[in-house]
Amino acid sequence: MKDALPPDASATGCSAGSISYFALVGNPNCGKTTLFNALTGLKQKVGNYPGVTVEKKEGECFLNHGEKIRILDLPGSYSLHARSPDESVLRDVLLGRRKDTPRPQGVVIVLDATNLERHLYLATQIMELQLPCILVLNMMDMVRDRQTSVDITLLAEAFGGIPVIPMSASRREGLVELKHAMAKHAPKIPTSGVSLEDNLRESLEKSWEKLRKTEILKGEKNLLEPLYLLSDRDPLHGGLSDHQYHAIQAERQSLNASHPGWEDQLVASRYDLIHQIVQRSVQRHEEEGVSLSDRLDHYLLHPIWGWAVLLGILGLLFTLIFKVADGPMGWIETFFEWAALQVASNMSEGDLRALITDGVIAGVGGVVVFLPQILILFFFIGFMEDTGYMARVAFMMDRLMSRVGLNGKSFLPLLSSHACAVPGVMATRTIDDPKDRLITILVSPLAGCSARLPVYLLMIATLVPTEDIPWMTQVGFLLGMYALGIGGAFFFAWLFNRSLLKGEGAPMILELPAYKWPAWTAILWHMWERTRLFLRRAGTVILTISILLWAAVTYPKSGDADPAIAMEKSLAGKIGHWMEPAIEPMGFDWKIGIGLVASFAAREVFVSTMSIIYSVEDSEDIKPLRNRLRSEKRPDGTPVYTPRVCLSLMVFYVFAMQCLSTVAVVKRETNGWKWPLFQFAYMTLTAAVASLLVYQVGGWLGFA
Repeated sequence: MKDALPPDASATGCSAGSISYFALVGNPNCGKTTLFNALTGLKQKVGNYPGVTVEKKEGECFLNHGEKIRILDLPGSYSLHARSPDESVLRDVLLGRRKDTPRPQGVVIVLDATNLERHLYLATQIMELQLPCILVLNMMDMVRDRQTSVDITLLAEAFGGIPVIPMSASRREGLVELKHAMAKHAPKIPTSGVSLEDNLRESLEKSWEKLRKTEILKGEKNLLEPLYLLSDRDPLHGGLSDHQYHAIQAERQSLNASHPGWEDQLVASRYDLIHQIVQRSVQRHEEEGVSLSDRLDHYLLHPIWGWAVLLGILGLLFTLIFKVADGPMGWIETFFEWAALQVASNMSEGDLRALITDGVIAGVGGVVVFLPQILILFFFIGFMEDTGYMARVAFMMDRLMSRVGLNGKSFLPLLSSHACAVPGVMATRTIDDPKDRLITILVSPLAGCSARLPVYLLMIATLVPTEDIPWMTQVGFLLGMYALGIGGAFFFAWLFNRSLLKGEGAPMILELPAYKWPAWTAILWHMWERTRLFLRRAGTVILTISILLWAAVTYPKSGDADPAIAMEKSLAGKIGHWMEPAIEPMGFDWKIGIGLVASFAAREVFVSTMSIIYSVEDSEDIKPLRNRLRSEKRPDGTPVYTPRVCLSLMVFYVFAMQCLSTVAVVKRETNGWKWPLFQFAYMTLTAAVASLLVYQVGGWLGFA
């Protein structure tokens, strides 16, 4: 046996001097993000790695003596044997294979000190890369609470004397010591202690020579690259040619033939070593009884009480999103109304004033108004993640969601989309499997968002012939629309999983972390980060398209004083007339067509557009507009807004993708226009077909 996998030290790219570029790595739920935020504060940049939807976070940290270093927060992973885009990014960055990201000069490995045996697996793999390493034992406060101690000296000696820093990142304990270790000018190269058989080592060397000829491997000789390439059943490296892919497959088959079970042997060897290290360095001073987490899980994962608690939490979330957020959303609307009024009172009438008030201010306001809902949602997400409860929710929902091809982590994005699809789509970042995440993004807007409510309420008020609508009737129609949307989401998730995105999804590997008190600063940072991304990325797209829509309903100008006539003669009006033959089978006329076009900015715009078309000044009070719609006649004298038309229009809005904010966010989350355009197309087509069926089948059955 020989020491495993010592790449040439010259290949690390590290100088003997100080390190100015560290990577932060660790398993999910190890507290890595909390530590990253503690080190960098507000000095962070967030984006995506080119070509993938994996988030890239970089920041600056000032050490104890004012020295500035860069820190890269790499995605959480359980292994360097990549099974997802997150894990492939981690591996390729550490191996120096990504052109867009330089190889780190040093690595800070964050471990959950309460689960050392599990978390050391990734740590030992990283140590084999021959990069300078610092080992951080996070959550040491919980270790002490469990009457357990870790021998830091023995742990450091086991890995070649590298720095081992006990910490509690949420309390900022050990932060000074970590900065001191990062500032040292002679960082140590660790030794993992994992070994390979001589004959396996020789085979890997031969594989390296063969793969080098295909230009898959470049640079100094490093056995780690063929090892991790040949361990992947589906190589995730971007840019592999067919020739290179087949070369990897051939070498894998050759290695499996000459060394049957070599992967299992290596895994077993690694775990044996880890077990020995933990046995020597971890001491339990009292016999461990039932932990607090186990006692809580007895109730929170109970088949009855667990669901009761979950429904209570979700009810609270819904109440806060729909009720508590109403006040701040009203304040934001009032502010933008005031801003528009100020512009109107201080500028002379003209196109420039209209552009600023109706295009810019209205467009920005239409995005910013969702901020209270987004902040509340991400506070809940952050809270449930930081306490450890989110993993339990995913576990409980997994059996139900798996029936339609999703996993338990898809539940919260779908639930969140009932408030607004924008935060719902953003919440899919908690889903690890890329296929499940994409399917969830594609179906999330089908959940009935709050922006649909004004349309539903107007149509319900119009189709019910009584002045005062019985609340049970209103609730019944609303529940029916929401149920139709959820049913559609489940159907399309099932369909995409078996057709467009067919393939075996990754099993949901879920760690149930110990419950802990949340780090409030981390939660607040999480809220701020998501809000900033939403405003910066989605807001710019929305602003641009809102201005274009304003131009469509304004030009060409007719000179008519009547806003309804002016709109009819505008580009949007012409589009409405052009659309009329296509939408007439659904029961819609050209005026409804204008409303459909205008509501692509936001669904609720339909109500205000109808108010303009029918010259109803007070769009806040639904009764005048309702009465005007009831009296509207077609050229042949028949009413336009029959119950069939109202139902057809509601069904259209259940399925239609009429929200530019969502389109913009989907573009951001999928890293391109392919999927948002597909989403827009399939939802619009579904809406048209469903609306057509409601109107035509209703007519065949004799309904008005």
